[in-house]
Amino acid sequence: MSLVKFTGTDNLRVRLVLSVLSGKPVRIDGIRSEDKDPGLRDYEVSMLRFLEKITNGTVIEISLTGTSVLLKPGIISGGSPMEVTLRGITSDDHDLSVDLIRTVSLPHLQLIGMSEGLEIPSFGGGEVEFLCPIIKQAKTLNFVAPGKIKRIRGISHAVRVSPQFSHRMIEASRSLLNRFIPDIYLYADVYKGEESGKSPGYALSLLAESTTSAIHCSEAISRPGVTPEEVALEATKALLTEIRRGGCIDRKHQGMVLILMLLGSEDVGRCRMGSSAHGRPIQVLRDIRDVFGTSFKIAPADAESKEVLLSCYGTGYVNSNRPVA
Repeated sequence: MSLVKFTGTDNLRVRLVLSVLSGKPVRIDGIRSEDKDPGLRDYEVSMLRFLEKITNGTVIEISLTGTSVLLKPGIISGGSPMEVTLRGITSDDHDLSVDLIRTVSLPHLQLIGMSEGLEIPSFGGGEVEFLCPIIKQAKTLNFVAPGKIKRIRGISHAVRVSPQFSHRMIEASRSLLNRFIPDIYLYADVYKGEESGKSPGYALSLLAESTTSAIHCSEAISRPGVTPEEVALEATKALLTEIRRGGCIDRKHQGMVLILMLLGSEDVGRCRMGSSAHGRPIQVLRDIRDVFGTSFKIAPADAESKEVLLSCYGTGYVNSNRPVA
């Protein structure tokens, strides 16, 4: 099977996942080769170890400097639900927090028929458990009606700081959101003691759900010199911006949904995305083309908006390790 080559750390995790799903070996060079601290980071090595654990026969080769990695994927282990315990930080300013993964990312997986048994309980102290059921095949995604926003939910959490910080963020966020919709519920989540971990801070995660179950989300976390009110307004304005961009999928989940469309049954899947469907989603489309050889059609959703309609023919993906009747 031909080797697929990439350069740099952009979309590193997506490329590794696509390699495992397709069974094609991937070589990634130039990993922070110009940095003072070149090579893979610890969390990226953990990702490689995780992929090795959930597959049989995977071979991973990392150069001495860590600036090059070769992944020869094996077969994904199937047959039973997956239970994974993850430890570390649960929120930062680079990736989705565990709150958004639980309230937004998991509902997106339900679009392809994965529902019962899918959960991610948090035990505090930087430890979460991911429970994932098995399904025969991913359903074809056909999500083209964004609907109208019907409710807004949020989690304001404070860890090893005054509980008042959480309430201050809620009040500041409501000062903006109350102008648009009455169905708003923001939950104050304050951790104390051992379950609070070792990192003090506070953050606000918001999501808006539409009448067609489209979800838009945003979040903001504390930084030195930034007040709880400023964090809340940052998250709230980001949510309103996401809603204004439109579409059925928010920017943070467009890449994931594109991969779900790729894995769907052998039929045409369609999804309407907002005017922000550029940058990282486009890079995901290029990586899918390079690894799977599948191209997406991108067309204007309608003449009155900047939203786009993406469609592709699903690969009918099934685990090759699953016995065929």
